[in-house]
Amino acid sequence: MSGNAIARAWRRLAPLPAGRWLFSRLVCFKAPYFASVKPCFAVLEPGRAEVTLRKRRAVLNHLGTVHAIAMCNIAELAAGTMTDVSLPATHRWIPKGMRVEYLKKAETDLRAIATGTVPRDWGDGGAWPVEVAIVDRAGAVVMRATIDMWISRRKAG
Repeated sequence: MSGNAIARAWRRLAPLPAGRWLFSRLVCFKAPYFASVKPCFAVLEPGRAEVTLRKRRAVLNHLGTVHAIAMCNIAELAAGTMTDVSLPATHRWIPKGMRVEYLKKAETDLRAIATGTVPRDWGDGGAWPVEVAIVDRAGAVVMRATIDMWISRRKAG
């Protein structure tokens, strides 16, 4: 799915009963690795995405808290889909790097909130930092990430 296809699917499915769940499954069908954390999209728009992750046995570490890599997975998923719907059809993206800070134990369900300032003109592209906060049910930030997206023009043809 291209960014425009993702945005169209979101607009069509999100308002429906179980539409956000179905949209989340479609994204995971396209990028199967993310299915391991069973994400569910809550918000998806240019400059912002919110993805939830339920605390369940499959994502726990030896301490009984949500595993750090599970949090990285939803951070990258939120950042990537938000980037997709933020770009014009003339551009594409790929993650270039990720910096992560683990701030406290993740003991509840989580929400990844990805944000980025969408420029008016993407020009030829370049680095675009996407900030992601992973928050617990109380709203406390348990992890913070900056994901550097590399934006470039699509090749003609």
